[in-house]
Amino acid sequence: MMLCAEYKRALLADPQGATSEMRQHVAGCDACSAYTGLLLRFEGRLDRALRVPLPSSTAIPTGFAGPLAAPRTAVHPRRSLPRRSRWLAAAASVLIAAVVMGFWLVVPGRSLAAAVVEHMSEEPDAWSRTDVPVAQQRLERVMGNSHVRLRKAAPMVSYANYCQFRGHHVPHLVVQTAGGPITVMVLPDERVMRSVHFDEQGYRGVIVPVPGHGSLAVLERGETMDAKAVDAIAVQVRGAIEYLP
Repeated sequence: MMLCAEYKRALLADPQGATSEMRQHVAGCDACSAYTGLLLRFEGRLDRALRVPLPSSTAIPTGFAGPLAAPRTAVHPRRSLPRRSRWLAAAASVLIAAVVMGFWLVVPGRSLAAAVVEHMSEEPDAWSRTDVPVAQQRLERVMGNSHVRLRKAAPMVSYANYCQFRGHHVPHLVVQTAGGPITVMVLPDERVMRSVHFDEQGYRGVIVPVPGHGSLAVLERGETMDAKAVDAIAVQVRGAIEYLP
């Protein structure tokens, strides 16, 4: 069976050349379906940007006899296009750059969200609803490995583990809230430009930037909370984490 990483590599190589294996994979994977839609929209915007028409004044002058014909008058290279044509060419370049930049600002956040969701399947027992806190010594050890600690205002932590995630070890916590257990992943090596919301494979959450300290992923399972409730908990947890030197 094709993996998500394999599908994305094949799609980037040829967005219009989906194989039967790729179609079968994307039909059953919400994350890759969303990624495909994003990439195809980007391709469409880029194609439209490349099709910006030049004015008719750039047409070949009357009397041009072919590629071997000598021009009647020498034209300075910098004046070969009217000013308006040069302006349109510059505008098209800016538009293309904006489209490309917009795509690559969004894709990393979506890819990170997919990796967070995928990681959840590795620790299903962490989601228990309980009023028993994790041992303080374990919590301090898990957090201390990443040079962070929790202030007293933090919700009760019922689970703490130091997990391998995208080549780094990160704190993986579960906090208990009135709406149910919430998973928190402290991601000092993962940076996002803005908050990234996601709702896929039974998980709903948000990845929020922490300037100077990477990001924080906060998510719930089973759709017991709406997006606003998850955002509120993300703000609370982010405020309760202290980053140490």
